[in-house]
Amino acid sequence: MRRVVITGMGTVNALGLDAPTTLAAMREGRSGISQLAFRDVERLTIQIGAQIHDWHPETWFNRQQILLYDKFTQFTLLAAKEAVAQSGLDFQGELGLCSGVVLGTAAGGMNTWDENYRVVYEEGKNRVHPFVVPKLMHNAAASHVSMEFGLRGPSFTVATACASSNHAMGLAFQMVRSGGARVMLAGGSEAMLCFGGVKAWEGLRVMSRDACRPFSANRNGMVQGEGAGVFVFEDYEHARARGADILAEVVGFAMSSDAQDIVMPSAKGAERAIRGAMHDAGLNADQIGYINAHGTGTAANDKTECAAVAHAFGHHADQVMISSTKSMHGHCIGGTGAIEMLACIMALRDGVIAPTIGYEEPDPECALDVVPNVAREARVDAVLSNAFAFGGLNAVIALKRV
Repeated sequence: MRRVVITGMGTVNALGLDAPTTLAAMREGRSGISQLAFRDVERLTIQIGAQIHDWHPETWFNRQQILLYDKFTQFTLLAAKEAVAQSGLDFQGELGLCSGVVLGTAAGGMNTWDENYRVVYEEGKNRVHPFVVPKLMHNAAASHVSMEFGLRGPSFTVATACASSNHAMGLAFQMVRSGGARVMLAGGSEAMLCFGGVKAWEGLRVMSRDACRPFSANRNGMVQGEGAGVFVFEDYEHARARGADILAEVVGFAMSSDAQDIVMPSAKGAERAIRGAMHDAGLNADQIGYINAHGTGTAANDKTECAAVAHAFGHHADQVMISSTKSMHGHCIGGTGAIEMLACIMALRDGVIAPTIGYEEPDPECALDVVPNVAREARVDAVLSNAFAFGGLNAVIALKRV
């Protein structure tokens, strides 16, 4: 079994259009949540989100590319270019043949769906653009990334709602660890902040109208976000041989299914994934210094997740720091785990724990160290990243400092 390391990271989200800007915002505890701005937003009950404002695709893509790329693909390509540039890898020749990409998304080209439903149903037209299908398909971003960098190994997309990115990164880790690939680009992307995307989530009645306050007693729901995160997962010996700057080591991954309810989370299912990731990594609870929580800010998720952590960590639960960066960049659904991976790398590499902002009142059912409101300097050697999705699908990744 090979060791697996991360040698590049890139992101696009409401906190910043690259990794350094995003990490600076996390350190400052800055919120990327604001008033939504798109067509028909006034018809929505929920009018806030972590939206990337003033997004101008022509800055990065030509006219032909824009016709082919839904916004979720645009986000992904920009993040992937940043990650690959940082890694210093060139995929020409043999390396491209044993490298691939696996990405997560819950909705794929939601903006393309939204726009073209309008064309057909509202405007009454009988034709749509011939590129609609290749633009909206879930694997569009993965396919364009593989073409952009000449990745001819395993390339595919994972769609498991809010756990999509963690599942994608976990599978990439397993492929490199097993020798199935030498390098994998992995992460996820989502762009659901359009009328149809927000209207659908409104129906669940889990959305906040004012702020995301994970673990706070007065929390009142999640806030949607958008964006992408992409990472270069590389065989450790390959990275070391070329003198790469190693950001973190991926050491464990576990998945579990609640098999219980389509929307209500299970503490037991989450606990099994947390324990499984630690077991896979060969780590004990007292070796984990930080957990990036799923932490959506809903009543059900936060107390369930805290119960899962408390059970999995036992008497070490009060020693581990746990925070939800969704309080800043929003819940980016299928892309959220990838954006949250940045906070895990920051904890390991820089010794900075991203805070849970918006925290106002302690909740007895969330009685853990949630790093309220202000970032904290602390040396940690190992971290977990949690993702728990609708459908009862859980995915937890473990990382270590190198």
